[in-house]
Amino acid sequence: MEWTMFEPIYQEIFPFWKEISEKDREYICRHSTALPYPKGAGVHDGNECSGVIFVRSGCLRVYIMSEEGKDITLYRLHKGDMCMLSASCVLQSITFDVLIDAEEDSECYVISGAAYAAVSERNPSIRIFTLETAVSRFSDVMWVMQQILFMSMDKRLAIFLLDEAARTGADTIALTHEQIARYMGSAREVVTRMLKYFANEGIVQVSRKGVKLLDKKRLRSLA
Repeated sequence: MEWTMFEPIYQEIFPFWKEISEKDREYICRHSTALPYPKGAGVHDGNECSGVIFVRSGCLRVYIMSEEGKDITLYRLHKGDMCMLSASCVLQSITFDVLIDAEEDSECYVISGAAYAAVSERNPSIRIFTLETAVSRFSDVMWVMQQILFMSMDKRLAIFLLDEAARTGADTIALTHEQIARYMGSAREVVTRMLKYFANEGIVQVSRKGVKLLDKKRLRSLA
């Protein structure tokens, strides 16, 4: 893709775009790449500065993994979302590794971490935007940790199902039990058992197509 194609897109998504010089805008565009990621592909392995990632289409999963191989989903990135945690050379105070995989066939714009950091050094407005974006994601991370540490499984699952329904605008959550467990940082067997309980109570209907919400009022009372 020609670097000039990035200009109108960045003008829309970056609030600082008109505040920086034309030279810096061109520099960021020239160091941007449009990358396709097929479903299941690794986007960031946590060991290098992959750069600032902007999702044009699809869905990415950001997670951490223990030495034993257990992973916890921190959040997901959908169309229009941006990830700064993949650019450790931009946010040098980040001392933990996150991993990112493509949950769906996705297309992303990736700005070189070194280029973004260089322009950021010259422009306080970029540094402010970067920190604000990172802080908003840390809020998501803390919410996940709060659920895992302090909430019962039925409440966590109710919140997850309601959030997914609100995000997709559909009453059927087209995810497998394994996927739901991965997103919630739980075990598949636990999710299956809780969904079976919800189904017996007439709150949801479980099928091969996914989980259909039958009684949102009951779910909200649990959440």
